[in-house]
Amino acid sequence: MSIAEKIIAEQQATAAQAQSVFDGAPPVDPDFMIGTWRGAEVRTGHRMDGMLSASGWWGKQFIDAETVHPLLFPTRDGKALWALDPRRLPFDLLMRAPLPSLEGRSLAGLTTVSRPLMGTTKPKARLRTTVYGGVGSATMVYDAHPINDVFRRIGDDTVIGLMDQRGAPPYFFSLQRDDSLPVLARRR
Repeated sequence: MSIAEKIIAEQQATAAQAQSVFDGAPPVDPDFMIGTWRGAEVRTGHRMDGMLSASGWWGKQFIDAETVHPLLFPTRDGKALWALDPRRLPFDLLMRAPLPSLEGRSLAGLTTVSRPLMGTTKPKARLRTTVYGGVGSATMVYDAHPINDVFRRIGDDTVIGLMDQRGAPPYFFSLQRDDSLPVLARRR
């Protein structure tokens, strides 16, 4: 098992290890990202460690370069996915305010009941090629926040992602292709 595969499997690394794996991984073309991807955090000691897991975050969907759902969550019955509107999340506050540890906690129920207020059927990000660390690779660009998620290839159906936000250290996560659940086209 390579160090990259180990980090993805264990969802844990030092920030330096995750950065080294990311830097050493080949770039991906935006077309490679088309599909639905299941996500997982790579815990590195970042202040956001545990947030996505605690929220019940499932992953991302890339329909085409203009139609991206960056934050997918399972429905109450777990048989489908719904898209959360990131515009409704205070990313600036999350990056600056003191945060309680969410390790071992679940806010998934709260996320699920927030669907009528937080859900969307409209795309909230786009897919582009950007240059990060001197390498051009597929990047998800949020519509409402100055955040880019840059992707590099780990395997045929696996990428490592790096959330790039001005003034914050990189936040790492992984995505594995998984088209097993439908994404709801309208709220129910």
